[in-house]
Amino acid sequence: MELSEALRRRRMTRNFTGRPLDPLTVDTLLTAALRAPSAGNTQGREFVVLEGPDQTARYWNATTDPEWRSGSRRYPGMARAPVVVLCFADPTAYVDRYREPDKARSDGEAVEWVVPFWFVDAAFATMTLLVAAADRNIGAAFLGNFRGEEALRFALGVPDRLRWLGAVLLGESTSPDPPSASVSRPRRSVEDSVHRGRW
Repeated sequence: MELSEALRRRRMTRNFTGRPLDPLTVDTLLTAALRAPSAGNTQGREFVVLEGPDQTARYWNATTDPEWRSGSRRYPGMARAPVVVLCFADPTAYVDRYREPDKARSDGEAVEWVVPFWFVDAAFATMTLLVAAADRNIGAAFLGNFRGEEALRFALGVPDRLRWLGAVLLGESTSPDPPSASVSRPRRSVEDSVHRGRW
């Protein structure tokens, strides 16, 4: 598939068949994600891959509660995703990298992280994973980090130095998969979003 077609077709899937994905396919998607740009080639993004109902249940149990699960119209379809990829960022890796001679400030002061590169890089890798899934006709959805980071870290043995960005659900999509209400919001045009030369 052409990149432009993969970008056009990429959408958030919220209803999965539950059919397992080939592990080689999952590895191919993760390899693509790891090719995303990384500031200073730090590569401070890590993934925890949960496969199959026993493993993916750990994600849902840590980040939701029974009340939410019973009240969510989309939970049953999302919970059938056979793969959940958890995206983590390593702030320490960037702090250490930007102390090295080729990245350190000339005045010797510590870098002021106005925009934390660790989250930028984790987001780049996540978006690459989503586009790679679209390229292979695999359903995917990004779910943000709203709750349960500490419970998830504990359940999976994730080191304290890592920060959780969110989760990517992967699997074969099925119908009905009604789009989010957000889809009805008009897409901003190039003219509305791009300012040339100045605002």
